[in-house]
Amino acid sequence: MKLVVFEREGRRGVGILEQEDRVRPYRLTDAEAAQGLQPIIEARLAGRVLPLADVTVALEGVRLVAPFPHPRRNIFCVGKNYHEHAHEFARSGFDSSAASGAVPDAPIIFTKVPETVTGPHDPILMEPRVSAAVDYEAELCVIIGQGGRGIAKAEALAHVWGYTIVNDVTARDLQAKHKQWLIGKSQDSFCPMGPCAVTADEIDLADTPVRCWVNGELRQNANTRDLIFDVPTLIETLSAGITLLPGDLIATGTPVGVGIGFNPPRYLKPGDRVRVEIGGIGQIENEVQEFQAQRRAGSAA
Repeated sequence: MKLVVFEREGRRGVGILEQEDRVRPYRLTDAEAAQGLQPIIEARLAGRVLPLADVTVALEGVRLVAPFPHPRRNIFCVGKNYHEHAHEFARSGFDSSAASGAVPDAPIIFTKVPETVTGPHDPILMEPRVSAAVDYEAELCVIIGQGGRGIAKAEALAHVWGYTIVNDVTARDLQAKHKQWLIGKSQDSFCPMGPCAVTADEIDLADTPVRCWVNGELRQNANTRDLIFDVPTLIETLSAGITLLPGDLIATGTPVGVGIGFNPPRYLKPGDRVRVEIGGIGQIENEVQEFQAQRRAGSAA
């Protein structure tokens, strides 16, 4: 099942995608709809069936919003989780962990703040005075359903509600300057998400393609079978001492082909369009825009 969060006539809604071009909304209050899929997950955990509207809405008549417009807490992210990308990043000179080997012995975990999240077709905003080395990272994102602490690998997938797409946009120069990843990963608009969320039964983790294009050029082309640490391992690792909560998000890492991997690096610039596609979910596409120009345009309006 695919679910979308959308805006129509100034109001937000959440619904089930039917026939690829129609949405059947849930009957939610405005406060519930503002949370995106969070109320849907919580209702399922409580054994409640949320009512659906009698009529559907045309997808072309709505604006899609991120499935979690403002997550309740930071997004968990995984670094160097595809074999070829691990070597690519180790060679880049930006990898502070490279001295211990290109391929990590345990998952490398960092986070992005909730304010990074933007919609599946909203702009990625660059601010040249802050960063001149903005990169893209196509990633499959896990959505936790049943929370828990000390979750064993064998039970981990039972805690997954579903999946969505994220682009883990990164300011590489900030990543290098601060010797850690939070600031470079957490700039406003640096986590495009969507276009929908799919329930766990829709995705085969052993065979799901992950691809990314920049201006129509295929840059990343991999499969989730190539993950170094699979989803159950990531859940087991994170929940060892950290209580995972319903609605938590885990970005599982990006494959080879990011901008920093080219010689010279091929960073994003205003006007570029980045498209991320994951099998079984769909695609997001975001234009890179210069932050100051965006702000001035908004003020003029």
